[in-house]
Amino acid sequence: MKIKEVISILETMAPLAYAEDFDNVGLLVGNPENQTTGILVCHDALENVIDEAISKNCNMVVCFHPILFSGLKKITGKNYVERAVLKAIKNDIAIYAVHTALDNHQNGVNKIFCDALGLQNTKILVPKENFIQKLITYTIPENHQKLRNALFNAGAGNIGNYENCSFNSQGIGSYQGNENSNPEIGERGEFVENAEIKIEVTFEKHLQGKILKALFSNHVYEEVAYEIYDLKNSHQNIGLGMIGELETEMPEKDFLLLVKNKMKADGIRHSEYLGKPIKKVAVLGGSGSFAIKKAIQAGADAFLTADLKYHQFYEAENQLLLADIGHYESERYTKNYIVDYLTKKIPNFAIILSEENTNPVKYL
Repeated sequence: MKIKEVISILETMAPLAYAEDFDNVGLLVGNPENQTTGILVCHDALENVIDEAISKNCNMVVCFHPILFSGLKKITGKNYVERAVLKAIKNDIAIYAVHTALDNHQNGVNKIFCDALGLQNTKILVPKENFIQKLITYTIPENHQKLRNALFNAGAGNIGNYENCSFNSQGIGSYQGNENSNPEIGERGEFVENAEIKIEVTFEKHLQGKILKALFSNHVYEEVAYEIYDLKNSHQNIGLGMIGELETEMPEKDFLLLVKNKMKADGIRHSEYLGKPIKKVAVLGGSGSFAIKKAIQAGADAFLTADLKYHQFYEAENQLLLADIGHYESERYTKNYIVDYLTKKIPNFAIILSEENTNPVKYL
């Protein structure tokens, strides 16, 4: 199996289009045409992880955090990033990162977080914006079903838990072809008015190329009339963080002890106890201070995230319990999820969970 075939599977698990604009995801190091000898899955592709990959005959490392985040002008081995990259290149090891592509997936980092705590009725906390487009096109009734089905097959018409969604309306279209035209109905130079059906479908913007290919390949007109709009609608199934409910409400301290146990946290920093039970819980793996207000607006009793600064604890505003459980801890089960996913998709292949703990934060 070539590395590019593994990448195709990874992009099904975490489409790169889902990643945040600031991120650096995908294949960071390596040749996608190389054959894969084994895959090592880790949290951070540090130098000791590359050593582990070498010892276990894995020439592909799949990591959560990208080891290359900002640009490198020199690679001299002067810091931990350059040393890891140099060793990977020297030993012909590919590095692939998923990061916010998996953060934003409805079954990704935050769903894993929720599942670890036993949260139910989960939904996205901060839905992704500027991600939905709308296609409008027109065709004759005889072409309507074929064209619409082709658009559906290309990924159009998915809204939440529903597929094959469209709006169709009847009307009269008109045209007059010049001497170089080859109209489907009527003759050159003839003014034609004909019954047409207007098809409207929405789609995720990264699918635009596939949608247009389906449109042009299945439309009967020589010149295809169509319009594409950017929508302001949020995507309810893609985004950062999640909110759900505990099966049974519990006191604040008991809840934090549950979190500490389930997420294997060595310590939890939290805001002042409010003396009210915890039932509705918001989570955001990694640095999530930007979503504090979202958690409050969603009616959460508690918000679990990481990397909170001193003054950000005040933003709880005595409306919820705010807890910093640690960056690594909030994402700790992600690599297990990736291993399980790849193992199901590529059975009888060497997919190994890294034994290296790359958490840089230690507790006394």
